[in-house]
Amino acid sequence: MAEMRETGWAKINLALHVRARRADGYHAIETLFAFVDAGDVLIAEAADSDSLILDGEFAEGLSTGEDNLVRRALALLRARHGAERVPPLALRLTKVLPVAAGIGGGSADAAALARLVRRHFLPEVGNAALARLVSPLGADVAACVASETCLGVGTGSELSPAPELALSGTPVLLVNPRQPVATGPVFAAWDGVDRGPLFTGADLRAQLFAARNDLQRSAIAQCPAVADVLTELGGLRPWLARMSGSGATCFALFDAPAERDAAARHLKDRRPGWWQMAGALR
Repeated sequence: MAEMRETGWAKINLALHVRARRADGYHAIETLFAFVDAGDVLIAEAADSDSLILDGEFAEGLSTGEDNLVRRALALLRARHGAERVPPLALRLTKVLPVAAGIGGGSADAAALARLVRRHFLPEVGNAALARLVSPLGADVAACVASETCLGVGTGSELSPAPELALSGTPVLLVNPRQPVATGPVFAAWDGVDRGPLFTGADLRAQLFAARNDLQRSAIAQCPAVADVLTELGGLRPWLARMSGSGATCFALFDAPAERDAAARHLKDRRPGWWQMAGALR
């Protein structure tokens, strides 16, 4: 069989409203997921036994063992559909996305593995069934399976379409100060104030302007550089700039690719040590 390839598309939270702490230790949230047309690269080949090689800028320190989310996703699919349907695979994952960055790197990689296996070995499995199977791996994994703009509620894994958010092709710039931010402490530091649901008006920009990321304050307390990133992005005149997930990655949306590219060049000159990725929303 020829080499198999899939992309772990970068996830962003256009908005993330935290509504309550749940009795199970998780949080009730409302979030608008969107996905960028670039991300980690997963390559697979048929093999005698499972294996995983990691490379790329952000591979250092990550496990290649059975605890890796990609290998856990493979194990879940094999347990559900059988070894005769899901054969051993030699995997290579190139880590383009920073780790602990609020853009779903591990979740996106697990979802990429699920899509790869589905396309080559389980073509009858739809997105909803695939998402249900791998959702125990993390709250963002279900959304990452389809990697399409959608609304997530509950812990973020209860998904519904958001057709009014016609954002496909929107130029986007992702920026990270190369500082990891742990999700658990950021949620734990949320102040407990329910500031209200997502606005659902007809005007797209008004809807997004009225939205928030309720984790931004606690993320800045853990990583003050997030505030620097947001300040820099705001000065580049995007029509929206916000932190994604629990940080530290922030995004800026532009009206035209030329505006995004000029902003990327300017920011590279001012902050050469920061990671950035230019793309478009899927």
